[in-house]
Amino acid sequence: MQGALILKHAKPAPRYTSYPTTPHFHDGVDSSTYRAWLKEIGFSQSLSLYVHIPYCDTLCWFCGCNTKHTRSYRPVADYLPYVRAEIATIATCIMSSDRVQTIHWGGGSPTILAPNDICDLAAHIRGQFNVSPSAGFSVEIDPRGMERDKIDALAAAGVTRASIGVQDFDVGVQRAINREQSFEETRDVILELRSAGIKKINIDLIYGLPHQTVTSVATTVSQVLELMPDRIALFGYAHVPWMKRHQSMLDETALPDACERFEQSQLMGNLLCEGGYERIGMDHFALPADPLTKAKHNGSLRRNFQGYTDDPADVLLGVGASAIGKLRQGYVHNATPTAEYKRRIADQGLAVVNGYAVQPEDELRAHVIERLICDFALSTHSVREKFGEAADEVIAIADSYALNDQDGLVDWDNGTFRITAKGQPFVRNICAQFDAFLNQGNARHSIAV
Repeated sequence: MQGALILKHAKPAPRYTSYPTTPHFHDGVDSSTYRAWLKEIGFSQSLSLYVHIPYCDTLCWFCGCNTKHTRSYRPVADYLPYVRAEIATIATCIMSSDRVQTIHWGGGSPTILAPNDICDLAAHIRGQFNVSPSAGFSVEIDPRGMERDKIDALAAAGVTRASIGVQDFDVGVQRAINREQSFEETRDVILELRSAGIKKINIDLIYGLPHQTVTSVATTVSQVLELMPDRIALFGYAHVPWMKRHQSMLDETALPDACERFEQSQLMGNLLCEGGYERIGMDHFALPADPLTKAKHNGSLRRNFQGYTDDPADVLLGVGASAIGKLRQGYVHNATPTAEYKRRIADQGLAVVNGYAVQPEDELRAHVIERLICDFALSTHSVREKFGEAADEVIAIADSYALNDQDGLVDWDNGTFRITAKGQPFVRNICAQFDAFLNQGNARHSIAV
């Protein structure tokens, strides 16, 4: 019976890190649009800054990120001046740039940067923006070959949180995905980060990889619990070889099926909760004292392109090739090929190739999807208070879904449309019911469990 339920509701669906999702961005939004939007940022709006470093020194075959494999540092060094130029352009466009509350460097592998470039880029950001003294500064870290001088550079740059990719500690799985990384090396890097003053640690895990079993993932979780990170992201592997051609190097016959993926995810989540973590949304876990846990309980949990966050900023400024920004007016998306990104920055100072200007109906549906994927619940009173009569449309969708739900995935509770514990693993598919764009175009998505 459970297998039939999983197969019924494990259909491909977006991860909903934005609404509308990126396949529905269009070239009617460009760099001139972005300049105008930047100039309209109000003095009361807070800013968050994301910088994308699209390079790795090894290629992980499972990776779904926008990145390039390089064995030479020259492409990285050649890329950085354009990143600094884009930062300067954005800062110039904003009337008042003294409200940066959060900085995040992603990739790729930001720690491919040389120590002096880590410090120089951080200094450039602080030179262009007045970064809040209490700002969080997180960096995604590949611990393989991580030297102490880079850790010291991250600490000197003001990094407060390190997000470490683990995926799985099983040697057979690591070989199958071309990412060999021992528990001991990972542990030692975490100890050195903490000794350097970078106390907040995140770890990323993945289920659904080739050759993973419930036994192997349970062993990985037990090892992660020894490291006691503050947060853990537990992602389902997204097999999208039509988008990421290197994923075709994986042995597809060794991929767990939908039911096996579900069993792995449920076991890992339960083990993490037994180990002292609290479940945050559909794929994050955090210790009780972590700000992400507090955001869950006080209703301020949000979701953006980095996943679940407690970041309260009104504006997300994306910098670098493929980076996406979110402003009050809509989304902007930079060119992904680094050559095109650099050409556009040299010509225009900005590199936007497409985006989306949100409309009132989009704001309504984005709110509904975010609250469901963060809280597993939607209050009809709050949505009507926020959106007026326009809320009737989405409430009708919720009514219809609940009426036709034969599997106990949702219910109504004193005016609140609530996703049940049974339905929470399928939250992406439930959110998809409110997505007006889902069946438009040729977008393809990964399996939703």
